[in-house]
Amino acid sequence: MKRRKEDVLAWESRWSLPTGLLTFVGVIAGIVSSILLSALNGDNSAALLEKAHEQSSSVFIGSVLNAIGFLLLLAPLYFLFQAAAARSSRVRAQLVGVIIVAPIFFAVSGVLNGLVLSEASTSFVNGEAMPTMTMRKAHEECLEEERNQGSKAFAEKYDAGSDPLKDCEKTEREVDAADNARAEASLTAPATGFELAARIGLAFALGYSCLYAMRVGLLTRFWGSLGMALGVAALLLIPQFTLIFFIYFGLLLIGKLPRGRPPAWAAGEAVPWPTPGERMAKELEPRDGGPEPDEGGEGPVEAPEPGDAPQPGDDGSSSPGGAEPGGAPRRRKRKRRG
Repeated sequence: MKRRKEDVLAWESRWSLPTGLLTFVGVIAGIVSSILLSALNGDNSAALLEKAHEQSSSVFIGSVLNAIGFLLLLAPLYFLFQAAAARSSRVRAQLVGVIIVAPIFFAVSGVLNGLVLSEASTSFVNGEAMPTMTMRKAHEECLEEERNQGSKAFAEKYDAGSDPLKDCEKTEREVDAADNARAEASLTAPATGFELAARIGLAFALGYSCLYAMRVGLLTRFWGSLGMALGVAALLLIPQFTLIFFIYFGLLLIGKLPRGRPPAWAAGEAVPWPTPGERMAKELEPRDGGPEPDEGGEGPVEAPEPGDAPQPGDDGSSSPGGAEPGGAPRRRKRKRRG
């Protein structure tokens, strides 16, 4: 058992710093990728594809950095899973495959989504993507929008030409053509499949690892719970929220947390956090064993030795407690109040 702890501590000591540095490189790559791709904004999908065509280099660099970032985040996920598995036999070691595959799927989906965006933007700008929305349908959509927003707001939104209604109809058909361009791109289906699988895999990998790491004392309850919540956010919202957890875990691995690592890291075995009941019981325990006899307390009263016990007649009476010679207790007369 001692040998096993030594092996665990040796492995973690060897790989802790390199894994922490890889974590920060992955986080930086993910942040830079998000900044580059967030610049490709627009009011609708047509404006987005036009901007992507103008900034095709940003699309390429952002997609590559996104893939590199997720690949590097495989290291801290694997490290956390192995550390928890070394301290708990309840961790299913065979699930390590999910831990490894999830970041790889995200990297693949990032590259594929970049290729889809590039192909769709070229097709849209060159006029190869055609709208399926009819002019009548576009007219009805615009009339509905004008009723909902009001004539003034509608005219301010579509002020490119002399007739806001005509401008709205044109925009609606352009948006429809842009949506068709993205849907008809050759890699849209595999990109969507890999992204869905990656989201599910990352949510499970982060949630499962954080759960058992918290149970064995490798993560505090706050960061363990936050890691699980961010795993759910990766499934439902955007996976970049998980970078918050990886920043914390990177600081933990390189030993730069203000309060240091939790005790389980140095112990090489599980050091579960005390339950609320256990913490309360510990707080209620006397810290110094109670007051000393000479320090503010009389101390325990010792029973007198048999030879030191008061004998009958020591207080001037013939029997203990003022009893009569026959042993019967003497009755005291009560004074009557007039």
